[in-house]
Amino acid sequence: MEQNIFRTKTGYCHILADRILLTRDGIAGNIAKLTVGNKISRILIIYGLISIFLFYFAFEYFKEDKFASMVFNIILGLFLLYNIKKSLNYSAASIIARDRIKEVKFMNAKFGATRSAFEIVFEDNNGKLKKRLILLPGSLNNGSAETEKALAIMKSEKLIA
Repeated sequence: MEQNIFRTKTGYCHILADRILLTRDGIAGNIAKLTVGNKISRILIIYGLISIFLFYFAFEYFKEDKFASMVFNIILGLFLLYNIKKSLNYSAASIIARDRIKEVKFMNAKFGATRSAFEIVFEDNNGKLKKRLILLPGSLNNGSAETEKALAIMKSEKLIA
């Protein structure tokens, strides 16, 4: 019997009859466990702290009349705040019940810029809609073959059309 398992950026995705299970493996998985854990709030707090420091340095550059550095720090700080707001509905859940999945989207890689990913929209235990990204391996890790395998598994499990 063929198992429905495919590689992800940080480990493996197991498609089971009643749930999707994401496991972390190797160096990338261990780093993800430390920084994110099973909640995305930890990384968003880190981004918020970085943003505060950027605004502080922008103010210091303003006092020193270094306007190019000030503008750069403000733009970078605003970019981080925008992405924090955008990421509030994301989840780092490692187990997703299949009966709570509302939609699964496939996002193909843009060569040299992004990697392929699945975006799973699901209802969490509190009844809120959350999104979970499953990032697939990049081009240096046999990404195109792994993407084809993952897409075939998701289609065979009728999670994606």
